[in-house]
Amino acid sequence: MSTAVQNITDAGMFNAANATKEIKSVMAKYANADKFLAGIGLNPDTHPEKGYPKFNPPNLSNLRTSAGASQGPSSGSSSNTTFDAPGDPSESAAGIIGVPPVGPEPGVTVHMPLTDNFADSLDISYYGPMQFGSGQASFQIDIDTGSADLWVPVDCKSCQNKKFQTSGSTTYSPSKQKCKITYGTGQISGNVAQDTVAVGPVDVPQQTFCAAHKVSDDFDEEPSDGLLGLAFGSIAQSGKPTWFENLLAQKKLAASVFSVHLTRGKVKGSEVCFGCFDPTKAMGPVMWNPVTSRTYWSIAMDGLSVNGTQSPPANLTAAVDTGTSLIYLPDGVAADFYSLIPGSATAVQYGAGFYTFPCDTALTMSLVFGGQAYPIHPSDFNLGRTDEDSKDCVGGILALGNGFPADLAIVGDEFLKSWYSIFDYAGRVGFSQSVNNR
Repeated sequence: MSTAVQNITDAGMFNAANATKEIKSVMAKYANADKFLAGIGLNPDTHPEKGYPKFNPPNLSNLRTSAGASQGPSSGSSSNTTFDAPGDPSESAAGIIGVPPVGPEPGVTVHMPLTDNFADSLDISYYGPMQFGSGQASFQIDIDTGSADLWVPVDCKSCQNKKFQTSGSTTYSPSKQKCKITYGTGQISGNVAQDTVAVGPVDVPQQTFCAAHKVSDDFDEEPSDGLLGLAFGSIAQSGKPTWFENLLAQKKLAASVFSVHLTRGKVKGSEVCFGCFDPTKAMGPVMWNPVTSRTYWSIAMDGLSVNGTQSPPANLTAAVDTGTSLIYLPDGVAADFYSLIPGSATAVQYGAGFYTFPCDTALTMSLVFGGQAYPIHPSDFNLGRTDEDSKDCVGGILALGNGFPADLAIVGDEFLKSWYSIFDYAGRVGFSQSVNNR
């Protein structure tokens, strides 16, 4: 995979509005991260790791490679990362793999096609269809591995987006329990409810969700209608298992995994594969990293590297978050990273946390997990020029200061567009090079 910055002069102008908005959202979203990662204030873990076998797709075998950093750890490295090599996707007519079964009977696999909501140089969110109620009312729902609650507008008089008309569902069950989910730029509030919630052929009867009666304006401006949290139910504000965890409990899926493919600036083509791995979206070995906390999809992060030079050891917990566009680091770790790029500087004109770098600098940038370097595609790192004639561009790795945990990184879509990701309830996250980087 080529990772050097090319044709950087073709980069557009940086628009700070979406990035500034996301910073506020990330700060609010992870306000309780310190407590959660320390095991404080969690719901019971209804799906412990020991209850699931590790997911190893057919046609994958243990990989012994002499390849360089882009394929596996160097010889003699003390890595926690393990490797599997994919077979030829053409070996399967459907191109989909979903084993071992969660239950005694063969389960199903299901694709949720996603739409990429992008503007300027930023892929803002990814959303796909879910069906609610006995009438199978369809809504466009954001997917978010950084949170664990499901919500959709219900009886929301001020909402401009589609609303769930509960009178059309014979299985809808409201309650008096209040729910409120706060984000950096707004919030939703309503009452906890239950109904059948499905993606295609798989459904969960009596799924708990927040029936939102009030939705702040920023959500109304989005093309999606609601949000599906795919982090662990231990951090769900509802106190209940997530939709995916309920699928596992009911043994409806072929495997206890879901896999995510995110496109780069393409409206169609992204997807979530529930209960499966799609080898047509991957083109390299699957590299597994153990989950360090069953709260977020958190893995150990050693640090970052630029052109083969690694920044000082950071010893971070990285939350892999499909609901966040960029990459966020503690102040000191971000400063160490940009110090490896000659000519980089803080960009205070946009607010705290932004950095610029010379647009014509050839860079190979990587995040390092378990001793393994995972490159970031340069077009995802470069957010655009500071002005039309500028030779400086804004970097997509941002710093968060006061109020943000000093040992936490948020790894968003900027990284995931380069890496097909597999979230395994046996307690690990897998990455394979995405077909985006062909």
